Amino acid sequence: MGSSVDNGKAWPGQPAGNRDPVGAAAALPDGLSLKRRVEALRVLIVDDNVYIRRVVRGMLQHLGVRAVHEAADGVSGLEAIRALNPDVVLLDWEMPLLNGAEFMRVVRSPDLFPFPDVSIVMLTSHGERWRVIESARLGVNEFLVKPVSPQRLLEKLHALVARPRPFVQTSAYYGPEPRRPTGESPEAA
Repeated sequence: MGSSVDNGKAWPGQPAGNRDPVGAAAALPDGLSLKRRVEALRVLIVDDNVYIRRVVRGMLQHLGVRAVHEAADGVSGLEAIRALNPDVVLLDWEMPLLNGAEFMRVVRSPDLFPFPDVSIVMLTSHGERWRVIESARLGVNEFLVKPVSPQRLLEKLHALVARPRPFVQTSAYYGPEPRRPTGESPEAA
């Protein structure tokens, strides 16, 4: 069984002394609304298609997100995470140099990568079941298929902010705690 990992990261607008992103974000105790938390997110878009980056940037700005950064491939995406420490990464699956799966293997390596707990949404045109399953196995927080609507993107951002899952580490996995099917108790797992 895995153990919970404290990622030590305060949510935007949260006092630095409160390092419990699960309890703090879920309860929204500091009075910041969900809308304000989404607006305060620092988002990195990692996609090789400049048009897609432009469209997604526009959606994020329309949703009120002010800090939006871009990277054109997986390698520059890793460099951007190191330099910017974003709250959320929107990641494409198919890219040159380093694809989405390879990117995830690097990021979710807590002994090798400085920010292994960054929230990652796989945003890809490849919605095959095996890719969704592989993404979850690699530690992706959320999965979206292009073309994506602003509403679906907002729903995933809300999930990351209001219902974040704690990170767990086992011998073969580091990432957000896997979801349980509705109605399944932790004892049954």
